[in-house]
Amino acid sequence: MRLQDKICIITGAAQGIGLATALKFAREGAVVIVCDMRAEAVDAAVARCLDAGAKADGFVVDVTQREQVDAVVAAVKQRHGRIDVLVNNAGITKDARLQKMTLAQFDAVIDVNLRGVFHCAQAVADTMVAQRSGVILNASSVVGIYGNFGQTNYAASKFGVIGFTKTWSRELGPKGVRVNAVAPGFIETPILGSIPDKVLDHMREQVPLQRLGRPEEIANVYAFLASDEASYVNGAVIEVSGGMTV
Repeated sequence: MRLQDKICIITGAAQGIGLATALKFAREGAVVIVCDMRAEAVDAAVARCLDAGAKADGFVVDVTQREQVDAVVAAVKQRHGRIDVLVNNAGITKDARLQKMTLAQFDAVIDVNLRGVFHCAQAVADTMVAQRSGVILNASSVVGIYGNFGQTNYAASKFGVIGFTKTWSRELGPKGVRVNAVAPGFIETPILGSIPDKVLDHMREQVPLQRLGRPEEIANVYAFLASDEASYVNGAVIEVSGGMTV
């Protein structure tokens, strides 16, 4: 198993890509630390990881609140003695065209998708540097590479995550810590639940594979990047989109 006994913190791990990643890591032998906002969802995700044969624990945490993030990282380090992998998966959308977007919409997305990634990465960095080993994986998006209509805030946050990834890979790489990003395309997750079928059909038509991606297909890439198989991959942004940007 590729992640045997590695201590892996995953944010936004109670649904969608985050849950798929938690379960994939569990099957790869990791000790899975499930972090999300809703206690019942965290408990359910932990139970599924345990059912998969892994060791797992859960924390209710809001990544925009630094004291909560620090408390989780301290608890994990105290319990397990180390932190091997952080998957910065937590994210939200609040879409609107530039002329219609409210400051509240803009701030909320930036706070979770950008500031939250900063909080979590900074909270684990000292531990990973002291270990001289560790992996930080950040969730970007194809929107963070090419932009998208109606997503000023989301695109800015995901462009920013790529900037984090490139910068931290330079800062932390010499100290044994790898930092990479994954840029998913259109993935079948609850975040698409409010989109009309006609729009979803149009989204599928834009993809050469003629379908939306599955959360498990993103989780597989995270598992590779977290493992020693990716030991020379650092500062990369891996697009997983079915070829939609070709």
